[in-house]
Amino acid sequence: MGCSSCSTGKDGQPKGCKNNGTCGTDGCNKLTVFDWLSNMSLPNGERPFDFVEVRFKNSRKEFFRNTENLSLSIGDIVATQAQSGHDIGMVTLTGELVRVQMKRKKESFKEEAPKIYRKASQKDIDIWQKCRDREEEIKKRAREIAIILKLQMKISDVEFQGDGSKATFYYTADERVDFRQLIKDMAKAFGIRIEMRQIGYRQEAQRLGGIGSCGRELCCSTWLTDFRSVSTSAARYQQLSLNPQKLAGQCGKLKCCLNYELDVYLDALKDFPSQDTKLFTEKGLAFCQKTDIFKEMLWFSYKEDPGNWHVLSKDQVNEILQKNKKKEKVASLEMYAMEIVVEEKVVFENVVGQDSLTRFDKPKGGGNRNKNRNKNKNRNRNKNKNRNRNRNQKKNA
Repeated sequence: MGCSSCSTGKDGQPKGCKNNGTCGTDGCNKLTVFDWLSNMSLPNGERPFDFVEVRFKNSRKEFFRNTENLSLSIGDIVATQAQSGHDIGMVTLTGELVRVQMKRKKESFKEEAPKIYRKASQKDIDIWQKCRDREEEIKKRAREIAIILKLQMKISDVEFQGDGSKATFYYTADERVDFRQLIKDMAKAFGIRIEMRQIGYRQEAQRLGGIGSCGRELCCSTWLTDFRSVSTSAARYQQLSLNPQKLAGQCGKLKCCLNYELDVYLDALKDFPSQDTKLFTEKGLAFCQKTDIFKEMLWFSYKEDPGNWHVLSKDQVNEILQKNKKKEKVASLEMYAMEIVVEEKVVFENVVGQDSLTRFDKPKGGGNRNKNRNKNKNRNRNKNKNRNRNRNQKKNA
């Protein structure tokens, strides 16, 4: 937990602030922006920026104009303008950083932008909490209605408006869905206005969150705000196996993290020979078997001897290719491969004095028992030797 109001139980386990998404410092929420300008005062004569960033359920954020000049800070619950009625959200950013966020998201600074009405009263917050408590039950009931109507869609999330007059249903579908009858049935069952909004599978994972294969929270639900297209060529450039089970994320699409290091690989591959490179030598035709991009090494083998690989550097391969373009053949790969110094493997020693990581796998007390057994055996052997010596001495006497 990142907020200062998180508590710890008597047993030492973290209990959290238990505000369920309405943390006073906004440190426990998704996509939180750190206000690094909070301690800086404005120059003389400058008015504070009158737009405020407000967060609603999950990752939905919008910008509102503070026309009433309310004194707002991060964590305040406010009543904002909606298409009909009002909505309840939490302030996540104020001041000049809001201007930066709006420019980054290409939002316009219009006078007709939606407004902030007031700070939410206790009555507004109570209605909002009651609506939030109904969302799971209504989502379950809406899924049952969609199954009865045999609609090929998945209702993934439900979000109530702050005043409880409207509910937005987020769904995913592969094809176009005719949900007119679904809206009628849900409006009759729930007694509210219904809005259906289709989202992609990445947006669904962003709203719901989860743990990725790396063991950390999903990037899309914590800090990633824009979704760049990910193609299988990104995996090919990074020499990853095209296994859909390993490359697919929780959303079923290719993982966004495949793009993180792609630019580095593309820069390294600019003057790197391709994987299907062929070298013509007097000893025979050689094919590329393996490459190491960052070490700039390539492994080649002759067509007649595929089991024997020869290591060449990138510059040596390019030199041979230049000669092959001029229809010149090199003598053999061995004369080039001998020039490469193979790095020695570094053996890491335990200089700190830590125990082995597998020490817990060994049975307790087994070593001491074996030592005691060996000691007892040695003692018995010595006693038997002494007895035999005494007997022999008596016989000789």
